[in-house]
This record gives sequence, C-alpha cells and structure tokens, in this order.
Amino acid sequence: MSKSKSKRVSIPRSEAEMPSHVYSQLNTSFRSQDVEGDTNLPPVIRSKLQDLFAQIEKEFENLYNENLNLHDKIDALNEKLEKENYNPERQQTIFESTDDVIPVKTSKHKLSGSSQKLKTAHKLKAQTSKIVSSFKTPSVVCSVVKELRGHRDGVWDVAVARPGVPLVGTASADHTALIWIMESGKCALRYIGHSGSVNSIRFHPTRDLVLTASGDQTAHVWQAAITPDYNKTGASSDEDIEGGGEGESGCDTDIEGGGGTSTLRTPIAELTGHAGVVSHADWMSGGDLIITASWDRTAGLYDVEKKELVNTLTGHDQEITHVCGHHSQRLIVTSSQDTTFRLWDFREPIHSVSVFQGHTDTVTSAIFTKREEKVISGSDDRTVKVWDLRNMRSPQATIRSDSAINKLAVSNLGIIAIPHDNRQVRLFDLTGQRIARHRQGHQRMVCSVAWADEHSFSSNFFSCGFDRLILGWSIQNIKDL
Repeated sequence: MSKSKSKRVSIPRSEAEMPSHVYSQLNTSFRSQDVEGDTNLPPVIRSKLQDLFAQIEKEFENLYNENLNLHDKIDALNEKLEKENYNPERQQTIFESTDDVIPVKTSKHKLSGSSQKLKTAHKLKAQTSKIVSSFKTPSVVCSVVKELRGHRDGVWDVAVARPGVPLVGTASADHTALIWIMESGKCALRYIGHSGSVNSIRFHPTRDLVLTASGDQTAHVWQAAITPDYNKTGASSDEDIEGGGEGESGCDTDIEGGGGTSTLRTPIAELTGHAGVVSHADWMSGGDLIITASWDRTAGLYDVEKKELVNTLTGHDQEITHVCGHHSQRLIVTSSQDTTFRLWDFREPIHSVSVFQGHTDTVTSAIFTKREEKVISGSDDRTVKVWDLRNMRSPQATIRSDSAINKLAVSNLGIIAIPHDNRQVRLFDLTGQRIARHRQGHQRMVCSVAWADEHSFSSNFFSCGFDRLILGWSIQNIKDL
C-alpha cells in the first residue's frame, strides 16, 4: 500500500441493511392475532404460514447481524488506515513549507515550473483540508447514562418537550406512544389511541399537548400534563385515564418504573383526511396549525382549534416521509421518496413552494436549524446536506457516509446528530466536520434522535431504534467547540 494515499475499504449495501422507509410506518404487523382476525385460511395452512414467516424472520435477523458485524470490522479498519495515512500536523508542515521553495532569482522556465508546483500545492491543500479535518480527534465525550425500556416493538421517533418541561416522548410500531420523565427515566403515560403504528411524536411549543402520526391514516392531539410530583397525569377527561394509581391493572409491568404509569385512550382531536399512512406530523410556529405528511403523497394543514383540514399541499411524485415546521416563521419543509424536498412559504397570503433536487435517493428528513437560517437534509443516498435559506441553489456542505440516514436533529449550537441504519449515531458541525461517533449503544438501526440541550440533566441527547430501546446520552464539552 502506498504511504502517500489513503485507501478505504467499502462494501456494497446489503439487502439486509434495509432503508428505514422500507420498514417504516406499517399500519399492521405480522402477528398471529392480526392474521387470525380476518382470514379464511384453514388453521393448518395458517399455522404453516406462521412457521414459515418465523423462519424467514430468524434467517433475516441472522443475516442482518452478520452484516452489522462486518461493517464494524470495516469501520475499525478504515479508522486504522486513516490514522496511519493522515497526520494533520505533517500535512500542514508540508503545505506551509512549499512557500519557501521558490528562489528569488531564477529563469523564466524554472519560475513557471515552481509557480505551477505552488498552485498545485495550494490546490491540494484546499482539496484535502476538509478531509484532514474530518479525521481530527473527537472533541466531545459521549456516554450512555440512561436506558429506557417499555416498547414491545421498534421505536420510530423520539422528541423532547420545551424548556422547563422535563419530558421525553417516544412513538413505536407497537401502536403506542410513551411519555417519560427525563431525570428519572420512568414512564409516566402510555397513549393507546391509535390502531396502527405510531410513526412520529412532537410536543406543543407552549402547551401540554402532544401530536402523534400513525399508520391508521390519522394524526392525534392529546393531553400530557405531568404534575411536579410525577404521580398524576392530565388528560382530556377523567374517564379517559385507566390505571392512574400505583399498582393498578392499567400499569405495564414490562415498563421500567411503570408502577405509576397511566394509560390514555381518547385524544382531544383526531385529524383525518389522508388516504394513506401518516408518516410524520409537526406543529407550525405558534402551535395553532399542524402539518402532516402522508404516503398518499400529500401534506395536510390543519387548524388545531377547529380540528379541520384547511389546506392540502400537493406536488410530490411519491410518498412523503417527513415534515418539519420552522420554529418562528410560517415555513414548512417536506421530504419524499421522490428524492426531493420542498420548501413551502406561508408568510404571504398566497403561499409559494420551491423544489430541491440535491439527493439521488429517498429524502428521509429535512429540518430547520434553530439559530442560523439553514435547512439540513438527509437521505438514503447516504449523504447529509446543509443549505442556506437565503441561497438554496447548492448546498453549503455535504456529509458523506457509509450508511443510510434516518431522522436528523440539530442542537441549539448547530451540532447535527445523524442516526444511521448501521446502528451508529454521528455528530457533525454545520461545515461538515465530524465531531464524534457513537459506535456503542443500539443493536439495530437507529431511527431518530433528539437534543435536550436546553434542559439541565445528565442526559442531554436521546436516540431510539428498532431494538426497542431509547438511550439517554451525556455529551460533554459541546459548548467548547
């Protein structure tokens, strides 16, 4: 191997490493109780089918785990190669010393040759500066400090409530959403109002309301007012709560800290109108409007108080995978399997829309930053791109990875958290420089991440995955970056 070049080992993406949208947001699951409900198959044939499905699932899981182990070995080898072949100090010394090799007096031919070398060196420096910086020693320390268990199936989404409300919400393929106490890690509320996979969860920006989207083709708004003693849970009405006291039958024994868990069944509002799975939903600025994304290729704009659909956004050619509302302006960004994301501007009476084609595969999420006017998009094409809202012609930075990207999150300080299909979570800044990588934690793909950097607890970052786990992370020294 040449010492002057770095070689990376790569393998093609296996079918076992399936993109999240293929798994995602199913409104039913392959469970025996579901099959038995509406089938005319004889019991013997049904039993054989169930056995075959179980065998297929087992073989698939074995293949999936083998694939992940192989990727871990490849990552370790790549890191070793990077350390051996890229020494930032050595590279910097070489580039800086180039300025001194041009003699003061020389022939025209020699001057031309030296100038060409100088230009080449500076060009090489510009091209490699980002590469070298991406291999720098991680400047943050990441460690798992909490492990939240309670869901019976994969966890699609995780969200953190507003400052002063120390709650974490999770949405799962087990048809439930859970509300957790951030500090103790205990489950305070279980929402069971959906009849399909719960695909996303978001807290209201100012009120004790929660918004969930589901494979049952609806979005629900429900109450989640947790009292300071964490023992009582508010709901839309008293009769909607089951098992509100410790040790009652409504408590789930398989939820850690579930002794005080209440169960809520009835929402304040049920938003209907989609003809397909509702993959995601979010609040618009102010919290008076809700935007939903659906596999019927439309996004719906709903009035919260009236519980009515006020506008339907059309234009995407395939299923919409994600939607995000700007925190302070009437802006919406939708992501789609058609490889585009769209920016919808409602700041004027007649709204406008812009289409962006920066990816080559499904755009799994696109989000707004909180401080800078930027949009960050992630895709199954294994790239994350940073865009300036004032000039969206081309991305300001492109982050390339070896695995598909799922639901992104960005901190108040501009730290991008990227969850991957390959079980890893990586941190980058807005210029595309890698800050850290979480290689330990989840056992299956990481579906979503959320920052809790506005709260003063040991866990300032949360991730969830298809291993049914929600992990609370402590990420230190972010402010010193």
